This record gives sequence, C-alpha cells and structure tokens, in this order.
Amino acid sequence: KKHIMINFFKYHFCPFIKVTLLLVFVPSAFSQKKIPKQKKVIINSIEEKREKLIEISDNIWEAAELSLREFKSSKYLSDYAEENGFTVKKGVAGISTAFTATYGSGRPIIGIMGEFDANAGISQKKQPTKEPLIKGAAGHGCGHNLFGTASLAAAIAIKEQIESGEISGTVIFYGTPAEETIFAKVWMVREGLFDKLDLCMDWHPGSEIAAATQSSKALVDFRLKFFGNAAHASGDPWNGNSAVDALELYTTGLNYYREHIKPTARIHYDIEKAGDVVNVVPEYAQIWTRLRENDNDNVDILYERAKKIAEAAAMMAGVKYELSLISGIYEIIPNRAGAAVMQKNLELLGDIEYSEYEINYANTILKETGKEPLGIDGKIKPIKPTMPAQGGSTDVGDVSQVVPVVRLGVTAAAKGGPWHSWAVVACTGMSIGHKSLIFASKALAMTMLDFYKNPDKIDDVKKEYLERKGDRIYKPRIPPGPPKLID
Repeated sequence: KKHIMINFFKYHFCPFIKVTLLLVFVPSAFSQKKIPKQKKVIINSIEEKREKLIEISDNIWEAAELSLREFKSSKYLSDYAEENGFTVKKGVAGISTAFTATYGSGRPIIGIMGEFDANAGISQKKQPTKEPLIKGAAGHGCGHNLFGTASLAAAIAIKEQIESGEISGTVIFYGTPAEETIFAKVWMVREGLFDKLDLCMDWHPGSEIAAATQSSKALVDFRLKFFGNAAHASGDPWNGNSAVDALELYTTGLNYYREHIKPTARIHYDIEKAGDVVNVVPEYAQIWTRLRENDNDNVDILYERAKKIAEAAAMMAGVKYELSLISGIYEIIPNRAGAAVMQKNLELLGDIEYSEYEINYANTILKETGKEPLGIDGKIKPIKPTMPAQGGSTDVGDVSQVVPVVRLGVTAAAKGGPWHSWAVVACTGMSIGHKSLIFASKALAMTMLDFYKNPDKIDDVKKEYLERKGDRIYKPRIPPGPPKLID
C-alpha cells in the first residue's frame, strides 16, 4: 500500500507541484511564452551583450565625471556605437562631450537619449555603508552610468532589426552630457538636433518601474556677483561697502519672498563666495540661485521678483551687481499614448527579482540613512494619472517642447532612500544597478520596435503631443554661444 501511495503521489501531484513552483519562483519563465518572436530576438541580443554593457556602465561609474568634463564616459559610449556600425558625430552643438550616433535611412526616425554625467562630492564604494571611493570626488547618485549605457543598448538592438530587414527607418542615439548642472540638451535643442524626429525615447533610474506619465518642474539658473569696496573692518569700516552685506540682504529678501509663493514653487541658492578674511570689508561676493515652478510661465514670475530683490539689495548696501543667466529649462510635456505602448512591454518582461543579498544590501543602506528598511521594489506599476509636477527638473523637458518624448523609470536603488547621495552611488555600480540597466534596455528597444512596426501608434503619440502643447511657442532660455563650465 505504501508503494502504491508513493507512486500515486509521484505521478498525480508532482507535475502540479513543479508547475506551481515554476510560477511562484520564476514568473518571467511563464511570461516569456507570450513574448512575440521579434521581441525575443531583441531580448536575446541584449542578453548576449550583458557583460559588455555592464563593463561600460561600470567604467562610467568609476570615471564619475562632472558636467562637460565627461571625456572618458562619452568615449566609452561613442566608441561602442562606432563598433556597432553607427555613424557617430562628435562635438555637436559646440559641446565636446556631446555626440549623435545614427543608423538607417528614411522614416520613422526615432531618437533615444543617454546621459552620463555624475554628481559632485558623493563618491562612494560599492558597499552599503558610507565610505567614499575617493574623498571629495563625484559619484553617480542619479544613475547616469546606467542611463546612457541602457539607451545605447536599445539603439543597437533596433539597429540590428533594421540591418536584418525586419523593420525600416532610422534610429539616432543622443549622447547628452551635463544634465546635472547647465542642461546641455537645451543647446542641442537650439541647434535643431531633434527637429527631424518622429518621437524620442527617454528613461531614468528610479525607485520603481513605471511608464512615465508625469511632468517635471521648469527652472531658471542664474548667478549674482556683488562688487563693493574694501576697507579695514575695524580701523575705517565707514570707508568700505560690503559685497557680503548685499548678498545677505538678497538672501533675506528671497527667504521673505518664500511666504508669498505658490506651494509648487521652489527656491534654492548656493553661496559660492563671501569674502576672504574677517578683518577686511569684503569687496566681492557671489551666489548661484535656482528657481523652480511647474511651468515656464510661472518661473518667469519668480525670476522677475528675484531680479528686483537683487537690485534692491545692491542699492541698500551701496554696491554694484551683475546678474548672468546660466541656463533654464522647461517642464516635460507628458505623453500617455506613448506610456500605454511602453506599459505593455513592461508587463511582458515581468517584475525584476532580487536576491536575498541584494535586498539585505538595500536594507542596510536604508538603515544607514535613517529610513525604514523597505528593500527594493521590482514590481511593475500600473499607469498612473498625470498629476501636477511634484519632483525635480530635467532638460528632457526642452526636448519634449519640440518632439514627443516617451519615457520610462526603472528601479535602480533602495526603496525610499535619498537620491543624489552616496546611497544611490552604492547601488548603481553593482548588481542592483546592473539589473536596472538590462531591464531598461529591453523595455526601450521593445517599445521602439512597436513604433517602427506600427506607424499608427506614432500618430497617436503625435496627436496627444500637439493637443498638450497647444499654441505655446518654445524659446530656449540659455545665453548665446556654447555652454560654459561652472567653476
């Protein structure tokens, strides 16, 4: 009887248990059956290049170069594009680290953007406790080492589809530097580099996986310099006019203004220079100011008021002043039609799964930063309603003013952890970041394939874009000439 029961269990229940275990522990294995053949080819292409893509991303992570200084990072990407048969044009828009990589001919023409600059002062080792790799150096606290690499991988996968005759059209990868400071894409937009596109793809590392349906905040960046007259701070202070007095009056004015701005507005400043020694009335002071609002028109209101505050501060302190525009960016025009196409591919790919080591790694980071240990969120999120902008700003907004942009966010760091910090740098150079890189490249390429094969989907994206943009006229808010380094 015992033998009979064992055989009955073996042949009647074991197959069911095996299938159940497959569904529970390997959900992607089941969803793979639903993926069309052409998309499987794209997935396999990216998987074959996995080690090389991780190598490039890690090289950019280690280089951790600041805006307009990304010489190694730009070269890693542009060299790989050339190796894969793209026509590369370097130094576009007068920016030595910006480039385009083009393959194919005719329409549709689809672009894809890739960033690769790092954040100042947040160098970090590949470990979940805070320790700089190089003290005082930069680090990839926004995941741009993943961003540029994944976008190029997607462009290469599409290039292979064009090359094999499966689809026709043109793909353009845009190497876009300096997103963290002066917003180089605005110069590239001004040069008309995006004008011929039917649509453009974009993604960004984040703390969840979602087809992006939200806008961003517009902003303006400017620098104020105050010029006074030096004197002995005790012997004859009446002979001096303090530039620092003017700076402090200016910041006081800004801070009083905070009470009278909309809840959606943001005011930031960084005091860059405020005298040299205590016993001299300072003759020079310098401050960098950033103003943000949900759209460019409302930024103008903040900007005009800030300029009056600067003029008044200089007048009260009896000094001269100089205001110079650094840069300014528009808000993103979201596109839900494009997000719907992206969403289907996210669901085809399925959730990102993390090992126990990766979850513990993330939780250690969260504990170190005083956050609740929520681990990592690899679940595919449903499409969200489009709400007023709540987060940061990006020069992708300017691209979206001239061409429809379809966007994506992919988990690359611990859930609920601080961004632009060592906590993200610790993730973007190891397996958590690597999974983000590979997933994003697949989702982007699969979505691009849908657009190449179905021009009606591009028409839907364009229709929504024109409705949302309306009759607004885009004017880049940047100074003449090429962008300059911020010292």
